[in-house]
Amino acid sequence: MRITGQVRELKENEIFVFGSNLSGRHGKGAAKQAMKWGAKYGVGNGIQGRTYGIPTVNATITGKLSLKAIASYVSEFIDYAKAHPELHFLVTAVGCGLAGWEPEDIAPLFIEATFLDNVSLPKEFWKELTR
Repeated sequence: MRITGQVRELKENEIFVFGSNLSGRHGKGAAKQAMKWGAKYGVGNGIQGRTYGIPTVNATITGKLSLKAIASYVSEFIDYAKAHPELHFLVTAVGCGLAGWEPEDIAPLFIEATFLDNVSLPKEFWKELTR
């Protein structure tokens, strides 16, 4: 198991993966933390500096996205991680903070990432995926 712990700094090849909103207003939680590693205000999805945003909240920040919508963004992330084996992706508990989803809802979306050596998942996700 490749477990993402508390991320305080990034090594040269590491990418911080965080839950975002569609408008890219990174004002709280992991999204705010991502700003110090290059997350761009106004960009809600994809690679930004040494971060990767996965939208889990709508553009007006008034509600969470559907699991189907989040799944499509997670799939894009997994494709990106596959295409960049030189990078190591540290996934936070995407969607389980301000968006209000539970690990049991979000973890299954990352099942394919468990087969990638360059992706670490939070322990909450591993707990759900190894039941």
